[in-house]
Amino acid sequence: MEAKWSKGYNSGRRQLITVLDKMIALDLLKTLLAVWSVIVVIIVSRQFIRVLDKAVEGQVSNQTLLTVLGLKTIIAGAAFLPAALFMAVLMVLGRMYRDQEMSAVASAGGGAGTVYRAIFLLIFPLSVLSTGLSFYVSPWAEARMDQLIHQDEESADIRGVAAGKFSEYSQGDLVFYVEKIDADKKMHQVFVQHRQGSHLAIINAQSGRMEDLSDGRYIILENGERIQGQPGTVNFVLEQFAEYAVRMDTKESAVKFGKESVASETLVESGQISDIAELQRRFSIPMGILLLSFIAVPLAQMSPRSGVYGNMLVGFLIYFSYGNLIRVSQSWVMTQTIPPWLGVTGVNTLLLLIGGILLARLYGRQWLAMKIREKVFQ
Repeated sequence: MEAKWSKGYNSGRRQLITVLDKMIALDLLKTLLAVWSVIVVIIVSRQFIRVLDKAVEGQVSNQTLLTVLGLKTIIAGAAFLPAALFMAVLMVLGRMYRDQEMSAVASAGGGAGTVYRAIFLLIFPLSVLSTGLSFYVSPWAEARMDQLIHQDEESADIRGVAAGKFSEYSQGDLVFYVEKIDADKKMHQVFVQHRQGSHLAIINAQSGRMEDLSDGRYIILENGERIQGQPGTVNFVLEQFAEYAVRMDTKESAVKFGKESVASETLVESGQISDIAELQRRFSIPMGILLLSFIAVPLAQMSPRSGVYGNMLVGFLIYFSYGNLIRVSQSWVMTQTIPPWLGVTGVNTLLLLIGGILLARLYGRQWLAMKIREKVFQ
């Protein structure tokens, strides 16, 4: 009995996304989110301690802290996405090697191309996302954070008013004490010592409030008395008032933006060596995602007895070496030790070469040469 196939065994169209692709991509996504969250929390926590120090000193307001925390999370999330993805690929494929799932894939006819196809279903969208984060979102977050911290540092003298303690402002020229502050920010039993040159004024008021006027911020005091004169003399003026205003001096200066805060369009139009080096750093993030994932596939091969983290140490060494080489090449471009094109392509070419060596070690040089000939001459 002869079977009749209308289209033949191999003529059917292959599914665009197979079950194996979905399994690897979803497992990789879950692991990536877990690893990325841990890395970002650790890095942001360390960086946030310095911001908390400024908040304790009164240089950063409490309202700004959460905004700065969110902005730092965006910046750190973009910068460490390649590292998190690299470790996630190593962990997922390492587990598949340990559980003999890779042997099952190989026995079904799947090879490196099958694994790469499944992984790069997630890698390519992430590389596009990281490009937007690196070139547009992170510079905006850096600039916004610089603006907020600068504004708080300028207005540091007008914050920190609390009931039951003396507060010093304007480099000691203004001493402020409040006995009680209501929920609506109205102050009661206010004491102010205000020094203007050689003259000193002592003010006691029943109540007071902060108010922003067109020419600055003022403390508006109500129902009190003011004594003004020059210490060491008998020339003093005593007066009663229903309302009296004391201006709070603010420090005005221009915001100093770093290279990380400059928009990518401005860097491209500039053409300066330092700007080109900064573009190189931003370009290394999406390229790191692609190249580190390319290396992770052959690097993840391991003996079943070596555990899931068998090649994790080698992975750490490769990532830290890659990160250091990126920073070194960036500094060499800035000092004009190497041309800009070499700074952009040199480290990435080296990483691509390492990936090719690892693939040749895993599948053999003849297999790798055959695959290259098929792709080039097909």
